[in-house]
Amino acid sequence: MELPVVQLPDVQANKPKIPINLTRVGVTDVKKLVEIKRKDKRPIVLLSTFDIFVDLPSDRKGANLSRNFEAIDEVLERAVNMPVYEIEQLCSDVARSLLSRHEYATQAEVIMKSEYVVKRESPITKMECQEVLDIFAESVAKREINGSIAITKLIGSKVTGMTACPCAQEIMREKAQNELLDLGVDDQIVAKFLHKVPMVTHNQRGRGTISIEVEGNIDVSLEVIIEIIENSMSSSIFELLKRSDEAAVVETAHRNPKFVEDCVRTMAKNVVQQFTHLPDDAIITIKQINEESIHRHNAFAERVANIGDLRTEIAQGSMERL
Repeated sequence: MELPVVQLPDVQANKPKIPINLTRVGVTDVKKLVEIKRKDKRPIVLLSTFDIFVDLPSDRKGANLSRNFEAIDEVLERAVNMPVYEIEQLCSDVARSLLSRHEYATQAEVIMKSEYVVKRESPITKMECQEVLDIFAESVAKREINGSIAITKLIGSKVTGMTACPCAQEIMREKAQNELLDLGVDDQIVAKFLHKVPMVTHNQRGRGTISIEVEGNIDVSLEVIIEIIENSMSSSIFELLKRSDEAAVVETAHRNPKFVEDCVRTMAKNVVQQFTHLPDDAIITIKQINEESIHRHNAFAERVANIGDLRTEIAQGSMERL
């Protein structure tokens, strides 16, 4: 004789005592190994942290959070057998899967953060070393009135570099010039010396961040984002350096002094130049934090805009300089 199947109550589907909508309900700090394939290169394995959310209507007591784990596991299992080239696309797949599992939800959000290791060569001795960068991706899936799902994707990186202060450098340049003239050095020799040897200034460890948000299936190169951030500061930094490398890094930085604002503007210009295929409504977020060496505070600058506005501003600035 078969025993009757007992249906367990779905407590989370009950009505809450306080019936209000919740913007985000989910789980955070879910760690997963993700293998990202690359054309003509070996795959990259990332230890990634996921935050996963859905919205919750006022008539439902709770969300079935186990479905969030099922969505990630399902998508990652499928990724083992299919090439995954973009972390933001991976987030989109998880977000879409979340909506299919949470039939009451109108929006799902997935945030992924990882450390990304790149190989670098020191500038003079070409000694190989590894640099660790922060990369991140986000995706939001929204259920439209007609039943379709709209996808928004974001990808970005945070890179550490070095900046040299222009203000302090100009002060030291003027001091060096006066000291040399007081010693009787010919003014033409002084001018040649100051041109040949960059003046001392105080340095900062700079942290630049760029994120690009697009709708639909538009490719955004993470490698290009990283390159833009690295090239926006006074100099790149390296984990391993010989003495000749140290001299080269310091000289490079002091020949290219930059304020925190300069870094953001340089990144904006290079984003416009490098990402010509992006639609005007793509949202660009650029941040720079410089950790001051002679102050207790840090310097900060930011620009958030769609790339169409940046294109217009930079084009107008170029015309004004002609």
